[in-house]
Amino acid sequence: MSKHGRILVAMSGGVDSSVAAVMLHEQGYEVIGLTMKTWDYASSGGSSKETGCCSLDSINDARALAVGYGFPHYILDIRSEFGDFVIDNFVDEYLAGRTPNPCVLCNTHIKWDALLKRADKLDCEFIATGHYANIRLQDNGRYVISKGKDENKDQSYVLWGVSQQNLARTKFPLGSFSKPEIRQMAMDMGQVELAGKSESYEICFVPDNDYRAFLRHKVEDLDERIGAGNFVLTNGTIVGKHQGYPFYTIGQRKGLGIALGQPMFVTAIDPQTNTVVLGTADELERKQAWVKNLNLVKYAAINEPLEAITKIRYKDAGTQSTIVQMGEHMKVDFHHTVSGIAPGQSAVFYEGNDLLGGGFLM
Repeated sequence: MSKHGRILVAMSGGVDSSVAAVMLHEQGYEVIGLTMKTWDYASSGGSSKETGCCSLDSINDARALAVGYGFPHYILDIRSEFGDFVIDNFVDEYLAGRTPNPCVLCNTHIKWDALLKRADKLDCEFIATGHYANIRLQDNGRYVISKGKDENKDQSYVLWGVSQQNLARTKFPLGSFSKPEIRQMAMDMGQVELAGKSESYEICFVPDNDYRAFLRHKVEDLDERIGAGNFVLTNGTIVGKHQGYPFYTIGQRKGLGIALGQPMFVTAIDPQTNTVVLGTADELERKQAWVKNLNLVKYAAINEPLEAITKIRYKDAGTQSTIVQMGEHMKVDFHHTVSGIAPGQSAVFYEGNDLLGGGFLM
């Protein structure tokens, strides 16, 4: 019997999850590795060369590492569940004029559930991932996610949707380490090639990070169904034609194909009229936001005004704000203006380094 019990580790084949698995193995856990196949290029309209966490090379790398350290490894095909939920939502959100957040949905509804179901079948008490975040149990009985040590790699933003029930069985071995430290650990393990693996910041199922081509592949006759529409200014003046509203996002400046003598940004999208509104940087600024589909982490409810740092995108530094829960929604009053609030993206609230919770911008 192992020192700490049996744990199922999500292994993508990358350096983070690989080091996490070995770390737990050396700490005395009975590790079982699991690689999830979430998609393939053929169904996404990409090239025949697969890259990233779902490629055959990545699966083989994860398996080879597990075999080398003497623990079992399994492959779990969740392409059907992933496609039905994450990819369909991705397409639907763009068609609704919003900007989706697929990694959050995948973590919340697909990966954790898939891991825990398999963990139960394999008699694993815990699951673990290679996310850069920390988790602890508070005196109030709630599990709290906090930022990872490496501010540049912190992934707490994409974890706001994970339920208390699922957090209770989750471990993040990398939370107290920086990315360079993890790469050095891989080197020390003799995994030179693994240590040098590059990182992907692309959406895993969007080939070449070209979401417009992906939408055209997934939605038959998309260009014909929606077609060109008007670029308009905030006052309604028509200033040009665009390719169709799904191909634009709030805050976009590059690739508009229009010159108006000064930098212009997408400030609003109206799918009903196929209209894309352009404005100056100042017209992108907002001081308030509303958030739906809340999942609270640190506290069960936030019914009184609370000071928090709110992040409206993954690489956002965050803005001091006052938040208050209004039924199923959260009202966010920023202490100074923020730029590019995009409906569909996540708004995530922090108290210090602790994750208060999050939701989707309305």
